[in-house]
Amino acid sequence: MSGLEESEPQDHLLVLAEKKYLLNHDPSANRDALVEEMMKIMQENNMLPYYQYLLEHDKHFKRDEDLLNKMTSTNESKLKELDDKITDAEENFGESEVREALLAKSQFFASIGDKEKALVAYAITSDKTVSLGQRLDIVFAILRIAFAFNDLDLLKRNIEKAKSLMEEGGDWERRNRLKVYEGTYLMLIRNFKTASDLFLESVSTFSSTELMPYTTFIFYTVLVSMISLDRPDIKKKVIVNSDILTVIHQIPHASKYVDSLYNSRYHDFLVSLADITDEMKKDRYTSPHVRYYTREMRIKGYAQFLESYKSVTLRSMANDFGLSDAFLDSELSRFIAAGRLNAKIDKVGGIIETNRYTGGVKNSNYHQVIKHGDQLLNRIQKLSRVIDL
Repeated sequence: MSGLEESEPQDHLLVLAEKKYLLNHDPSANRDALVEEMMKIMQENNMLPYYQYLLEHDKHFKRDEDLLNKMTSTNESKLKELDDKITDAEENFGESEVREALLAKSQFFASIGDKEKALVAYAITSDKTVSLGQRLDIVFAILRIAFAFNDLDLLKRNIEKAKSLMEEGGDWERRNRLKVYEGTYLMLIRNFKTASDLFLESVSTFSSTELMPYTTFIFYTVLVSMISLDRPDIKKKVIVNSDILTVIHQIPHASKYVDSLYNSRYHDFLVSLADITDEMKKDRYTSPHVRYYTREMRIKGYAQFLESYKSVTLRSMANDFGLSDAFLDSELSRFIAAGRLNAKIDKVGGIIETNRYTGGVKNSNYHQVIKHGDQLLNRIQKLSRVIDL
């Protein structure tokens, strides 16, 4: 399965969260259209609590008393029906029927965007649930609520809970879903390396369409992989990955972004990086990381260029990146001073000299060996003196 077959639509609470973000953070967004789309979703699902939440926290929504009254009446009727089913199940049926009735009530609160009541209801349902798979499904439902309301503490606690439950013997499909959920959480907290590992493991088995569409998932996978992987792995795990290749051209600027860095087309890389970060700004998960991501990817591009040279003129490097000499000089100086690039600039000669053998992992390991060797020799000398005595 390539992940292209969407077995379940995205949770409408997550759809609303995305539209709400665009409404308030995307200058190019059609706000009237977004409000209309959000109102349609809320009306279709009678989302009274969520509508009330928006009326309090978002200036784009106007109070409609008729709609509020209609939603109130509909929800009260539905809630009475659900409570009656729970009572009937408790009085006339077994634990399985009670559990299903409680689950229906939990899902109802989630569907109308009532976060607190949904969490309480899911907790009660979980206590009545024996099956490991069903308990995991409840955790996944809570995680979607946490993503919708950007509740990082709730996300962390329930990711840990899901992983603990999975150790009891979760099935293959739920294990794959958890990788996507956990990877998304890790991306949110800027642990891009582990997020990349989890996403790449899930590319060919993706089925979490209730969380996000497949193209969005591939967009995230490309972002975290580009910042986390070295050049050989970018080719092996991204560029020639058949599952990624099937959809990467549907993602604006993604293909050019990946190919330009790998093939050392540095001017194209900086242009596509700017385009990619514009797309990141429109996404509520990636927008907080734009400044950090841009800086790290520029460093990565500069480092890749400098790896090919013992020395190179500032003018030559500036031409390759499509930058002015003055701007590149200023930016490289800042990164070198911060210890992010192993190079030095001869400002008089306009030369950048690389220090490929004075830094990096190999050099660090070498110095660690020397340090530990000296410590061992000192201990042997002390021991020999004791033996002589």
